[in-house]
Amino acid sequence: MEFIKKIAIGGDHAGFDYKAELITYLTAKGYEVNDFGPYSNASCDYADFAHPLSLAVESKEYTFGILLCGSANGVAITANKHQGIRAGLAWNAEVSSLIRQHNDANVLCIPARFVTLEEAIEITNVFLTTEFEGGRHQLRVNKIPC
Repeated sequence: MEFIKKIAIGGDHAGFDYKAELITYLTAKGYEVNDFGPYSNASCDYADFAHPLSLAVESKEYTFGILLCGSANGVAITANKHQGIRAGLAWNAEVSSLIRQHNDANVLCIPARFVTLEEAIEITNVFLTTEFEGGRHQLRVNKIPC
């Protein structure tokens, strides 16, 4: 039996439309996806959604998290407050690959105002299908927690 990756997704109002499209895309690809909100494009505070998502990924209830906001900086900063989270901001597929390969990122942060929907889908797909390289990178990742 193949392991189904469980994905937690959330963000803020600026990422709302892309989040809805990514949920449809990921569900069609066979991922189990849980929407942590927001549930409309009304103005909201990203931390209200990034913290619960990060806790769920940190506890290993979900394999990965995806956060979307305008620049992705707010959600990345918030997620990285959690010791077990390695959130990486990716604005293209190459960066998405590198945050998995070299940093073992477990939360992907996408800047919705700076990428197209097609780019967001590609960034997500690369993130979810790229393995951590380990080796010398594991030694570095081990030094991340405070």
